[in-house]
Amino acid sequence: MRDDDQRLTDAADAADAADAAHAADAAQVVQVVAAADAPLAAWRLDDFARSLTSLSRRTVEAYRTDVRLFAEWVERLGVHDPASVTRTIVRRYVAFLTTRRFARRSIARKAAALRRYWRFATSVGAATADPTIGLHVTGGSGRLPRVLDRRELGHLLEPAASAATSEGEPVWRRRRDDAVLEVLYGSGLRVSELCSLDVRSVQLDRAALTVWGKGAKERRVPLGEPAVAALRAWLAVRHEVVAPEEGDALFGNERGRRLGPRDVRRIIDRRAAAPTHPHALRHTFATHLLDGGADLRAVQDLLGHRDVATTQRYTHVSRERLRSAYLESHPRA
Repeated sequence: MRDDDQRLTDAADAADAADAAHAADAAQVVQVVAAADAPLAAWRLDDFARSLTSLSRRTVEAYRTDVRLFAEWVERLGVHDPASVTRTIVRRYVAFLTTRRFARRSIARKAAALRRYWRFATSVGAATADPTIGLHVTGGSGRLPRVLDRRELGHLLEPAASAATSEGEPVWRRRRDDAVLEVLYGSGLRVSELCSLDVRSVQLDRAALTVWGKGAKERRVPLGEPAVAALRAWLAVRHEVVAPEEGDALFGNERGRRLGPRDVRRIIDRRAAAPTHPHALRHTFATHLLDGGADLRAVQDLLGHRDVATTQRYTHVSRERLRSAYLESHPRA
């Protein structure tokens, strides 16, 4: 069940990844919205959010919001606590979301949030029965990830040939941007994982990174030679950029603060030949591995996916690329 919840959340997250800046932490999410939830005290939303210890901060925020919106909806039906919710009400809510033309992925995530909530509610005595039993909403196949072509990668990773690179660019910024992009493409990190890296996360002598992914899961990923060289060059000037109060942060922005997702987007905007989302580098990393014959389970481990089904979508991209190459190149195609 946990794998299903996380995969549905991953799919919904991909649809709105442009707004993927994380909350400071789950506790802060609770504090910010606690006042607005005062009329919903019976739902114990604060306790629910704190119980989601295995999920990412963004998932905690999304699930809490989903349950709050459901609670506000049933209030209009005269239902004031989770113990009074029936299976019929839950299904009416899903039907309501469908008629309001919510994306299928969004409805699937909201259903996953409700299932998770009632698991919590029954465990703490806030409800005696689970009205979400048997509730399943498929998220749909969704769009296949976009993969960067060689020209687009060249603009990002080899900016000497790109007009987007300013001749007056500071050396530190050029080195930082080189390192950021090489790590994103060369190791397939999520943007949030890259931003959370510390200096001690890097083992240049072993060409490896220690990464903390979703659900606070640790994994080690390899670094390619270009990434090692770029990181070595950046570390030589890092002390000139990152403020002491930022501690061990690997990357910093122009203000000396730890690099954030918006900073990463600006880096890509400066380098890219065309509008490019940061996650496209991760998609490209995975697809290029599969194009080269990498084992699906190995790619799953490198990406930090909990479920191999999440990784399998890249096999569809790889097959489409091979088919396209065949149709364009083979005389009998």
